[in-house]
Amino acid sequence: MRSLLLIVNPAAGGGRIPKLLPSVRRRLDALGLSHRTELTTSLDDATEFTNDALDRGEIPVAFSGDGVAGVVARAASYREGAVFGVLPGGTGNDFCGHVGISQDAVEACDVLANGREHAIDLGEANGVRFLGIASFGYDSLANEAANAAPRFLGSGVYIWGAVSAIVRWRQANFAVVADGVEKNFEGWSVLCANTSRYGGGMLIAPDAAIDDGQFDVICTLKSSRLRFIRMFPKVFKGTHIDDPNLDVSRASEVAVSADRNFTIYADGDPLTELPAVIKIVPNAVKVLIPA
Repeated sequence: MRSLLLIVNPAAGGGRIPKLLPSVRRRLDALGLSHRTELTTSLDDATEFTNDALDRGEIPVAFSGDGVAGVVARAASYREGAVFGVLPGGTGNDFCGHVGISQDAVEACDVLANGREHAIDLGEANGVRFLGIASFGYDSLANEAANAAPRFLGSGVYIWGAVSAIVRWRQANFAVVADGVEKNFEGWSVLCANTSRYGGGMLIAPDAAIDDGQFDVICTLKSSRLRFIRMFPKVFKGTHIDDPNLDVSRASEVAVSADRNFTIYADGDPLTELPAVIKIVPNAVKVLIPA
């Protein structure tokens, strides 16, 4: 039977995890799973706890948002044969949404008992690994604003971030070399998507797969604010992807730069700065997903 370490960020999801934790523990007990819990105060804690769990022969389980899930995946990927798990506890839980894990943390416990181990790719930007989508440009401003927004807004922090960024945005010039193909354009943003979702359910890269050895690379070209805003609601259904204002391609390695500095964000947190080389690390780690 699997033995687990729950790596918990008590502040995630607006602080609702402490209320969920007793029910999660009871469900894990009912499933016959051995488990213990560690509380994080920083992302560095999540790395330390992941390594400790793997040293003990336990499966590290991120019970938090996408940020902690990304850190647990990163740390586990450097350990041969490592497996990690995820329970939804954050504001967005986009990784869970991508792989089909229930958004109900108690229901999701069943995956930890009965789910299958599945090898997935990770991304890597300037040597720093990530789980989901690396993006910059307009997205840099939106992520920064969302992270600073009042937590009582819940998933509304993403709307807050998006609107705040639109108000402050000015077009940038980007240079992208995707598997040797050069793209130079003025526009809004560049995304390298290992998964399909970000921002609390935005289906930004509906065709992205986490085990195909490639990114979906999405460049949003120059347009008016009004045109950009009109496209925005379509992102929640993935129907924006054929918009002529998007350049969509696939690549395993992407070199990126811009005419001014941007922070690259992934899994909701700052990852590195431009310029950067972003590449796929195939079959980097295993995760428990629904059978």
